[in-house]
Amino acid sequence: MDRSPSTTRSTYDRIADHFAETREYAWPEVDSFLEGRGGTVGLDLGCGNGRHAELLADRCERVVGADISAGLLATARDRARERSFAVELVQADAARLPLATDSVDLAVYVATLHHLPTREARRRSLDELARVLSPDGTALVSVWSTAHERFSRDEGFDTTVDWTLPGGETVPRFYHIYSPEEFDADLAASELAVRSSCVSSGNCYAVVTEQKRP
Repeated sequence: MDRSPSTTRSTYDRIADHFAETREYAWPEVDSFLEGRGGTVGLDLGCGNGRHAELLADRCERVVGADISAGLLATARDRARERSFAVELVQADAARLPLATDSVDLAVYVATLHHLPTREARRRSLDELARVLSPDGTALVSVWSTAHERFSRDEGFDTTVDWTLPGGETVPRFYHIYSPEEFDADLAASELAVRSSCVSSGNCYAVVTEQKRP
């Protein structure tokens, strides 16, 4: 199982157009999280086709969409142009964000952390999210969970999940499937402070802020 960031990038470049076509609508949990929230700078980390960046654009003066896949960023650029919302798109590894410390007021980090290849990279990514959040910033983090009905294991595990292209070709995608307890543990070990957490539709969610520095 190849776990390198370059493999994740090439995988999503390969399936980007078809993947984006199947991701038309925002997740209801994201919509609920954003209700009543706003800020100067919004971040959609792992932005894919930009469906959540579109929501952030209604709530923030400036929105950054970051993704490791140039192919997915191209679909986000098309969506922004077609729907007339502003987003600055940047190709980036979620564990090494090219953003200034304390620069983000509102962030969405959904369905992406579980693609990072190692626990070290995933924890580093959570710390990066904490670094870029402003002192009053808030983020929503989500991952696939063992609580989902398609899985029958209690502990977190690595796996691949195939994406089937229109012609029938399958493309394997790396996932780390989190147990809720492991998700809580990784958040607790990071520089984020958890304000609330839950399991919804088989996914783990947490509303987080940066830990207050001394």
